[in-house]
Amino acid sequence: MKTISAYTLGCKVNQYDTEAMLESFERAGYRSVPFPGEADVYLINTCTVTGTGDQKSLKTVRRMAREHPECAIIVAGCLAQREADRILEMDNVRLAVGVQRRAEVVELFERAMAEGTAINAVAPLKGASFEHLFVTRHEGKTRATMKIQEGCDRYCAYCIIPSVRGPVRSMPLEDVRAEAQRLGEAGYREIVVTGIHLASYGRGTGDRLIDAVRAVHDAPGVARVRLGSLEPRVVDDGFARALAALPGLARQFHLSLQSGSAPVLRRMNRRYTPEEYLAACETLRRYMPDCAITTDVITGFPGETEAEFAETEAFVARCRFARMHVFPYSRRAGTAADRMEGQVPEAVRRARAQKIIQIGNKMEAEYVSYMVGSIQEVLFERPAGDGFAEGYTGQYVRVRAKAQPNELRRVRILRADGTLAIGEPVASDGR
Repeated sequence: MKTISAYTLGCKVNQYDTEAMLESFERAGYRSVPFPGEADVYLINTCTVTGTGDQKSLKTVRRMAREHPECAIIVAGCLAQREADRILEMDNVRLAVGVQRRAEVVELFERAMAEGTAINAVAPLKGASFEHLFVTRHEGKTRATMKIQEGCDRYCAYCIIPSVRGPVRSMPLEDVRAEAQRLGEAGYREIVVTGIHLASYGRGTGDRLIDAVRAVHDAPGVARVRLGSLEPRVVDDGFARALAALPGLARQFHLSLQSGSAPVLRRMNRRYTPEEYLAACETLRRYMPDCAITTDVITGFPGETEAEFAETEAFVARCRFARMHVFPYSRRAGTAADRMEGQVPEAVRRARAQKIIQIGNKMEAEYVSYMVGSIQEVLFERPAGDGFAEGYTGQYVRVRAKAQPNELRRVRILRADGTLAIGEPVASDGR
């Protein structure tokens, strides 16, 4: 039996796509082995969001060819979409497949092997439809990721993704219902609804994002539904009110910020102001007072002055985030930002990122401390020894308590240990 080993770089959408391709090989009779163990075939699903993503992707391909000279390599994903010809020149690469035709990956690979050639299977993205990939297993056995949207047309100045992921396309609503029901019946208690630009779900089809969220929420067996990253401008009174009416909705919302300075946001081509962003946060908290708001921040965008950075420092503190992901700006050829004047030195970008990270760490610890004394529903995911398990609240706070994996338990939060909450299970009446 032939063996295959897979490695994913980048986002959760990529992780989903990798698992779908890996399962296709398993259905064709291949046996999967942990990466980077000895295998006949290596599947590398690449990322090109940053220059570091490019370097890591190419380094991984070279390493597999060097350490396993008899292997065959498949390179998939965003970097393959962008650099297929370059990738196919690398040792042992037999197939390049981008962000379409992944459902055909086994057939394409076996054809390349039979013909003794390397195949460029990267398809044009213009007019592409949503490619429904099939995944039956997910991280652990409690949480499943469901990709319902693909592509982006925002063209933020720093981002290469629209050119490698293509136009907006969505999973049909009837397929969303069917997929959610299948996952619920398979025993997954939480479903994470995600996409490249989730707020664009349903564009051109007449469906709405809230319709898809309800479809997942109402699927038999699904206890909790969590949303992936959202644009702040999608959050209005109607959307927040509809979300608040869903008892199984995780009260954690990831609203991408990137900068708290209005001039920087304009240069980034982000389509909101700091005031509009803060209004979205306030709207969510008005309908769901205990919700956690998480975000992304980029430091050192071209032209960012000390005064503009100070605006971001002050703004993130006002927003009271439960968690932040902070990145120094990464220059990408082919983006508008790459051509801008005023490129900030890398050392300054990194120093500014560290300042925001420190603010974020403090706010995250404060949010966990704020939960002490409250009773939260925790979906336990993994054992933690001595009869304890760890899992997450709807707000995505990590909790340790006496429990078993795959249990959904009410837990009283006793204390905070940094960003970890320690709790004890309580009966349904709260005692």
